[in-house]
Amino acid sequence: MSLFFERPQGGEKAVLVHLELGGEEPGDVAEFVELVRSAGGDPVALISGRRERPDPRHFVGAGKLEELRAALAATEAELAIFDHELSPSQERNLERALGCRVLDRTGLILDIFAQRARTYEGKLQVERAQLEHLSTRLVRGWTHLERQKGGIGLRGPGETQLESDRRLVRERIRAIDRRLERVRRSREQGRRGRRRAALPAVSLVGYTNAGKSTLFNRLTAASVLARDQLFATLDPTLRRLVLPGFGPVVFADTVGFLSRLPHQLVAAFRATLEEVVAADLLLHVVDASSPRRREQMEAVTQVLAEIGAGDNPVLVVYNKIDLLGEAPRLERNPQGRPAAVWVSAQSGAGLDLLLSAVAECLAREAAVELLRLPPSCGRLRARLYALSAVSRESPCEDGGVLLEVRLPRSDLERLLASEGLSLPAVAARTAHVTMGATHLRESPHGLE
Repeated sequence: MSLFFERPQGGEKAVLVHLELGGEEPGDVAEFVELVRSAGGDPVALISGRRERPDPRHFVGAGKLEELRAALAATEAELAIFDHELSPSQERNLERALGCRVLDRTGLILDIFAQRARTYEGKLQVERAQLEHLSTRLVRGWTHLERQKGGIGLRGPGETQLESDRRLVRERIRAIDRRLERVRRSREQGRRGRRRAALPAVSLVGYTNAGKSTLFNRLTAASVLARDQLFATLDPTLRRLVLPGFGPVVFADTVGFLSRLPHQLVAAFRATLEEVVAADLLLHVVDASSPRRREQMEAVTQVLAEIGAGDNPVLVVYNKIDLLGEAPRLERNPQGRPAAVWVSAQSGAGLDLLLSAVAECLAREAAVELLRLPPSCGRLRARLYALSAVSRESPCEDGGVLLEVRLPRSDLERLLASEGLSLPAVAARTAHVTMGATHLRESPHGLE
């Protein structure tokens, strides 16, 4: 039995309510309107204003409530949408006072996610978030019910319909959690496999509609849905890409973030967001043409910290420079490391700079090692070549080979351990590479 909210087919007339509250940053009205349109709504009126604090009963004051009632009657709208989070009692009181359905910001975003989810995992995650939201609002439809009545063969403690529904919701959430845990374990096995294969992971993150999917498609020749709408991508997509001068990496396209993102969604999408947490490098894609660029970047940084990815290495990608007339460029921080790249995913301008910057960022933690492999290590040699990790090779007199390989040290050690070897046992000389400067160190085995 599906417990998803019923959704309109689209084009439903809605009156929007957006207030500026004292002590809070004002929200983006244009983004709110676009969210409503993304859900299939037809914004026919906007009620705006300012209050120091929300009214505990109706969120808005008596004057705004009357203005909202008049707007609903004038436009014949049957839905009022608030760009704020309403308490269950406020939502009930508003519906009773207005005689129409009332939706808050969280419910609106959940509806969009329910429409966008395509995969089994995505649908489970959205349903879980919806059920969490629904569980606090179950009282609205059952206030008229009394405790189930007894009778011949029916006597007993019984339970109210509300208690029964809450129990069913809790059981459904537990069932979804069990399924999502299996998905999480499957994803973790995939990540362990990539780590064993020494494949670095790069995740694209950013505000919704910043152009992540367009950029992902450009870089990997994928066919991820890319539209000029909020939350076009919900389900993560992974693709393998060989970086020039570095080797293969795995790119991941992920769900877009949003200011005031509902906590239910962050919790529900934990399995998906683990791809972000486990990434070796985050590409923070920014809509360079947005007038609220700074606020959007801060919202993304806040969500990254919330999910435990706040300390991951980040390369900022300023996208949509074609809308600004800017030229592609690479910016470096005071230490000389890549900090930001200005590109256009639409036209492809600057993508060569971006790939070079990604390779340089990943190579900072890599090491160049010269390995002496005996003839019996043919399988290890083949695996190193399969990873595009071999820079040079020369034969040894005993039939073995000298290989110059470039890999993150931890990945190389795991690869050697899987073959029953250790780095000191096969290292002839080690060259650590940091920002283009090479430091050589002789090993105890020397170099012939």
